[in-house]
Amino acid sequence: MSFFGIGNQRGGQQQPTDVRTTQGGVPLDAVSRLRRMRGEGGNPLFTSDLSVSEFVLLEQMGWRPLGLVLGSSIYHVGIQYGNFYQNQELPYLSAAMYEARELAMSRMEEEADVLGADGIVGVRLEVGGYAWAENALEFTAIGTAVKAPAGDAVWRTRDNKPFTSDFSVQDFYKLVSSTGYVPRELVLGNCVYHIAHQGFMQQMKTIGNNIELVNYTEAIYVARELAMARMQAEAETHGADGIVGMQIVEKTHIWSPHVIEFMAIGTSVEKRGEPKNVALTFQVGLND
Repeated sequence: MSFFGIGNQRGGQQQPTDVRTTQGGVPLDAVSRLRRMRGEGGNPLFTSDLSVSEFVLLEQMGWRPLGLVLGSSIYHVGIQYGNFYQNQELPYLSAAMYEARELAMSRMEEEADVLGADGIVGVRLEVGGYAWAENALEFTAIGTAVKAPAGDAVWRTRDNKPFTSDFSVQDFYKLVSSTGYVPRELVLGNCVYHIAHQGFMQQMKTIGNNIELVNYTEAIYVARELAMARMQAEAETHGADGIVGMQIVEKTHIWSPHVIEFMAIGTSVEKRGEPKNVALTFQVGLND
């Protein structure tokens, strides 16, 4: 969902392409490959980025890995200037960074849907650039699509989409086996913020003194708060009871050092049952 109102920008302004895609932007070749993996026209074949330990635990839970799924969007991030001496959000850039991630995540979910998945675990959101695409960033969402045991409870979201989570399989196991909670969606909020430069008199006051840099403190505080509030709003829209594994990431990306993006991200969860008592187990590593 978008809190910035810019919607999907795949309109008539895009350059024509010979690549055929679904309405959501997934190449039809990828859809054909996923259907073959599902078993159409041959034997099923799964792929995953799970470690051996994660794969074994998933099998013991009765779940099956279906395939490594991904979504990608190379997005041109426009230009917006902030007042040199003013702390302020740059909403045009905030919207661009949010929308690009949403496009990548929705395409990853569409691939999982083709495989008939109930959810995606170990989701990673990555941002990178290329020398040949100035002011453009590639946003990638990647994870392993998984299938619940036959006859198990409904795991898909209220919108009938596979759940998304950045949990490892170990954390997924601990959550669903002992707490009564289930993962819902990977939720995020972001804010691109211009941090004001200090004026000459401000710099002079700090020389040789222990003093709080109030304008910097306020800028960082406000930007984080905006990102966190937007992440919480996402979780509230689909009826989540809480957010687990939350992180706040700060990056400058392709902007000047005084323009920083704050991204808050975590997995929303919903209570579906009562906690269970699970016996403690201990593992001894053999590497030492």
